[in-house]
Amino acid sequence: MDKVKKVILPIIVVIILLGIAAGLYYLKTNVVSKNKAKEIAMNIINDTVLQGQTAATFKEIVKANGVYVVKIEIQGQEYTSYITKDGKIVFPYGVEVQSEEEKNQQTTKDIPKQEKSTAMLFVMSFCPYGNQAEEAMMPVIKLFGNKTDVQLHYVIYSNYNGGGSDYCLDKESKYCSMHGIQELNQNVRELCVQKYQPDKVWDFVSGVNNGCGLANVDVCWENIAKTTGVDITQIKTCQKDEATTLLKNEVALNEKYNIQGSPTLLINEKEFFGDRTANGYKTGLCAGFKIEPEECSQSLNSEINAANGSCE
Repeated sequence: MDKVKKVILPIIVVIILLGIAAGLYYLKTNVVSKNKAKEIAMNIINDTVLQGQTAATFKEIVKANGVYVVKIEIQGQEYTSYITKDGKIVFPYGVEVQSEEEKNQQTTKDIPKQEKSTAMLFVMSFCPYGNQAEEAMMPVIKLFGNKTDVQLHYVIYSNYNGGGSDYCLDKESKYCSMHGIQELNQNVRELCVQKYQPDKVWDFVSGVNNGCGLANVDVCWENIAKTTGVDITQIKTCQKDEATTLLKNEVALNEKYNIQGSPTLLINEKEFFGDRTANGYKTGLCAGFKIEPEECSQSLNSEINAANGSCE
């Protein structure tokens, strides 16, 4: 039996090597030239696709991503077509597939560079899209620690839905929230926590998002404050004495940055349009550093993917 193995194994190895060589030879010898690929592609596009209704003119052909890329022009408009290197399949048009990282990098090219990247996330405390954006941001904040400064801010309306005490804090209805007075009260409380206990604000916000509802938050928030170590007395005092001042500042920021809805994310005062994911937000913040910290090379495993809608 051992003698048989000694004879068969070398034969198998030779067969495998011959198979690989044959495959490589096939790939090498079945690649058509650029000129031939151009000829095939233009014939297919003009004869089969356009069928004489108009004509495509050739612009350029290059090799990229394992195929020939053919640039053409039709009635003054440039288009991109593709043909396999063996000339067997022509794709009159194609869709470029980008990774999440590539897409986010494309949306961050205009973000200004700073020594420390900063962000302002504008939300409403009971906007579901804003809550999802907050949850997506939390792993990013934990990753960077004090290397970034990410602040929560709030979308404030005047005379919302006609004004009045159901939506607004003041008699003049200057400070109102879309989902009612309890949302506005919670906006103020979160601003108070951010001002006086900034290291607690994200845990507090997450606790309220997951443990309270719009109908009961004026009572429910205290239990969340206890479990997250927030000073309840301090927040009540802040809400009583500073609500108008805090909301006036939020209105000024809304006007300065033309904030229209929740969520809106500004990075270094430039609006971010990338993915509402932990890695998307991480990429945005990293784009704002003059020198990226080592955390930018890490990938976050968060599965939170905030929906693309908004409250406005």
